[in-house]
Amino acid sequence: MWAHTHRSTFHYTCAERHGTQRGLGLTQSLRSLLQEKEGRQKEHSRMSLKDEVQDKYRLVAVIVFILGLGTLLPWNFFITAIPYFQSRLVTQQALDRATDLNYLNTSNISERAIHADEFQFNNWMTLLAQLPLLLCTLLNSFLYQCVPEKVRIAGSMVAILFLFTVTAVLVKVEMSPQTFFDVTMATIWFINAFCAILQGSLFGLLTLLPQTYSSLFLSGQGMAGTFAALAMLLSMSSGADHRTTALGYFVTPCVGTFISIMCYLMLPRLEFAKFYFSKSASNSAKNYELDTKAELLQQDGNPENGEQKQAVHKIKEAEVLTGEAAQKVSICAVLRKIWVMALTIVLTFGVTLSVFPAITAAVKSGTTDEKWGKFFNPVCCFLIFNVMDWAGRSLTSYTLWPGPDCKFLPLIVSCRFVFIPAFMLCNISDKSYLPIVFGNDAWFIIFMILFSFTNGYFVSLSMCLAPKKVLAHESETTGAIMTFFLALGLSVGAGLSFLFNALL
Repeated sequence: MWAHTHRSTFHYTCAERHGTQRGLGLTQSLRSLLQEKEGRQKEHSRMSLKDEVQDKYRLVAVIVFILGLGTLLPWNFFITAIPYFQSRLVTQQALDRATDLNYLNTSNISERAIHADEFQFNNWMTLLAQLPLLLCTLLNSFLYQCVPEKVRIAGSMVAILFLFTVTAVLVKVEMSPQTFFDVTMATIWFINAFCAILQGSLFGLLTLLPQTYSSLFLSGQGMAGTFAALAMLLSMSSGADHRTTALGYFVTPCVGTFISIMCYLMLPRLEFAKFYFSKSASNSAKNYELDTKAELLQQDGNPENGEQKQAVHKIKEAEVLTGEAAQKVSICAVLRKIWVMALTIVLTFGVTLSVFPAITAAVKSGTTDEKWGKFFNPVCCFLIFNVMDWAGRSLTSYTLWPGPDCKFLPLIVSCRFVFIPAFMLCNISDKSYLPIVFGNDAWFIIFMILFSFTNGYFVSLSMCLAPKKVLAHESETTGAIMTFFLALGLSVGAGLSFLFNALL
């Protein structure tokens, strides 16, 4: 009896095991069939999409580039116009002290007074431009849930246009240096606050477009500084008086911002953008991908088969679990993966903003050529910086050295700290503690080329490598974390600029 029962149990167990294996094999076969059909379906969908929706005349690409240009125009136009602002902030006390130093003519007295920089305009401008960037980057993560996207983007652009118009009007308005300083600082604060909201909202919008359009947006941002420097050079070359030159200079970003508004309003009307920006189409595609799995299985077999139904149930359950896992992303876990890149971007921008433009804009030409001395700062400080920064960012399209697994990247970036004493020892007037070691213009130009190129390269490298360290469903959180550390690096550098300026 025991033997009979044992044999029966053995046969039942084998049968059950065989049935389970057969079920698993069938499930695997169904999965393979499903993947093959989905692959054919997606390929057909991609081919159809390519035929039906195209960026005609590359209009969307041009608009995205212009929008990227518009987001960084305010910051670049303000820092490039530092000589104008400093000329408006000369106090009577500064003129009196300059006169007591027995300067021979009025131009030299004014030059001496401007160099005094009693308001520390460069430092305060840098700090009050970066703090709202840090705060509004955090604020924007809450605003996008309660404020519509069009209101955030279009509203920020209109506010920036209004504030730039006020800045242009103030060129012709006489006021005391203290009042002008207060109004200018308030304008810088609010313009950069709106720029932070605008930039974060546009980045979110562009995630709906193909990856190449995000690259175009970044290229537009990289060209904003070059555009501002060229506008300053053209204004100075016009031969007009100081106030008229400044007025024409500040009218330029007003026109550029107005064009950006028109481009943004035109963007949703283009068929290519309309297709990608359609949220209902996006949601339908996701639902279709989840629901058609069962249909594909039932079309290829008997719908009454219990094992097929079980396989369909398992696949649906796996999809639900995957979706839940994608929503539950640990910030601490992501930060442990990308801390090297986060530290790298903080160190990079910390070094850059600690001396640019607070200290670099104070460097003067060591030659006696007055014409070259007039163009030295716009060309050697701002134009070279923006061109080489853009070149450094572009290099990451060809190489990503060192790779994402390199732990020594922050150490390599720390070598850029050598630029801080290098610029502080250049030809800066009215130093109290440091001598002028690098008085020749060539030294400053060499430092600026290396300084700006490494800034662009390491910033772009960090932003490119960070997503490679995380899973696909952690990419959005990674972008938010890196944006926060980018703003943190800018703010740290702006704060350090006060310290280094005091050590001159």
